[in-house]
Amino acid sequence: QVQLVESGGGLVQAGGSLTLSCAASGRAFSNYAMAWFRQAPGKEREFVAGISRNPGFTYYADSVKGRFTVSRDNAKSTVYLQMNGLDPEDTAVYYCAARFTIDSARAPNGASGYGLWGQGTQVTVSS
Repeated sequence: QVQLVESGGGLVQAGGSLTLSCAASGRAFSNYAMAWFRQAPGKEREFVAGISRNPGFTYYADSVKGRFTVSRDNAKSTVYLQMNGLDPEDTAVYYCAARFTIDSARAPNGASGYGLWGQGTQVTVSS
């Protein structure tokens, strides 16, 4: 079973950039669709970005489209979230999630579609 560990969070000024990483341990990382979710205080967890098990298909929430980029390196068992143009509204705990799947193209945008989660990493954007 894959275990997930996020890193790269921190404090950044509005307009700045951060790159989050999610390292997966265990076997067969390439059998998992991966996604990033976030949860701000008092709000529900929301989908941010997803990437299929083969890196060709990516999906984004409208709120981050054009600013965030999700990518993965199956050889390193790592998924990334490059975040540019950060806004205070992006402040949240960011979670990495994995879904074992035979579908090479999909990465669902619902949290219930993912069975494995990391512990989260805090991203704080100051104005």
